[in-house]
Amino acid sequence: MKLYLLGLNHRSAPLEVRERLYFRKEELDKVLPDLVTGTSLNEAIILSTCNRTEVITAASGTEDAAGEIRRFIATRRPADAELVDRHAYRMTEMDAVRHVFRVASSLDSMIVGEPQILGQVKEAYATAVQAGTVGPTLSALMQRAFSCAKRVRTDTHIARNPVSIAFAAAELASKIFGSLEGRTIMILGAGKMSELAARHLMKQGVKGVFVANRTYHRAIDLARQFHGEAINFDRFLEYLPRVDIVISSTAAPHYVLKAEHGPGIMRARRNRPLFVVDIAVPRDVDPALNDLNNLYLYNIDDLQTVADAGLAERLKEASIAEDLVEQEVSAYAAWLRTFEVKPTIVDLRKRFHDVADSEMKRYRSRLGAIDEKQEEVLGEMLNAVLNKLLHGPTLELKKALEHPNGGDLVRVTRRLFELGEARTDETAGTHETPGSDKATGIDESVRPGMKDRRE
Repeated sequence: MKLYLLGLNHRSAPLEVRERLYFRKEELDKVLPDLVTGTSLNEAIILSTCNRTEVITAASGTEDAAGEIRRFIATRRPADAELVDRHAYRMTEMDAVRHVFRVASSLDSMIVGEPQILGQVKEAYATAVQAGTVGPTLSALMQRAFSCAKRVRTDTHIARNPVSIAFAAAELASKIFGSLEGRTIMILGAGKMSELAARHLMKQGVKGVFVANRTYHRAIDLARQFHGEAINFDRFLEYLPRVDIVISSTAAPHYVLKAEHGPGIMRARRNRPLFVVDIAVPRDVDPALNDLNNLYLYNIDDLQTVADAGLAERLKEASIAEDLVEQEVSAYAAWLRTFEVKPTIVDLRKRFHDVADSEMKRYRSRLGAIDEKQEEVLGEMLNAVLNKLLHGPTLELKKALEHPNGGDLVRVTRRLFELGEARTDETAGTHETPGSDKATGIDESVRPGMKDRRE
């Protein structure tokens, strides 16, 4: 099996093109089986997000797999083949492996280190498994990709530093309070940025949410998403003694939280810390409030500085992560050569012995009567000849494990001795993947039985 990948992402295609080539999750159950029907494509996974659409396949033979993928996309999406050609990238074999590992490890993301992509890759894999278009080749690839992504997360700090305004706000709040478990937040102005900041805070254990917005029904809608409480905007000051974190993003042309409000609020709070994030432009919160003890005020410029510093740190960690990916790619390549070589050695020896047995039967009658000892010696002689003939080829095939291009020797050997295609469906479970204590690292409970889709 040979890997082929065709895709486009936020670097290769503008948003309007990515929108046209996007596949909805609910249609993949039908699209995937059609992709491997009547083509050289045996296995297929489609990863489609707002930033990328990629088709990962395993194919047999020498057919134009990339062309088949391109034509398929062009017939299923509102885009012609020329548009796909203009914006798509194509990869095969180890280049495709490297790309899949980098994508799963969030090194190819718009925001390096973001955690969502790994979940999206896992979901794409699970969908393809359900559709019956994943076999041993792509299953082994994806299991190794997940392992690689886990190693990048564990061995680097690539996801530790905030890189967005909303994430920076949540990170600063957690540093001030130590833990956000059981804390209460107030959202002033139900804008997108404040909503994102609130989502990050909720992930860190925030319990209660108040939402104040000049359009009350919008406050109700947003509060419902967080299982919170909507309050009248004119009464938000009354609730400040009850909250720990305020995220403000209104469209007011003036301060909504003024300096004169501060002393009364802090007295009512008995000087418990109050974290205020002002991400409005123009600002919602009077900067003079930052002079009060235990009131921590950050505006959008402060948060951008934190986010920029976080991005710089992530890029440093990304360099380390790239090295880890290369190690994982090399380990996968070494395993793959083992995956190819061992069945070929078995098949080669079987081929020689089958021919020898056949010829022995054909000529045996011409020897006349021989005793059991003579028959045994004859068999030993035949085995000795076969072993001597096979010794050199076997050693050379084993040496192929040590060379990046060793797969070429394997393929030539199979062609010279008419061994046919490597029995990947039979041998995938017989060799261990690097770092795995299961055969090929594949979860046998989810591996589907592959169907012959070329009927």
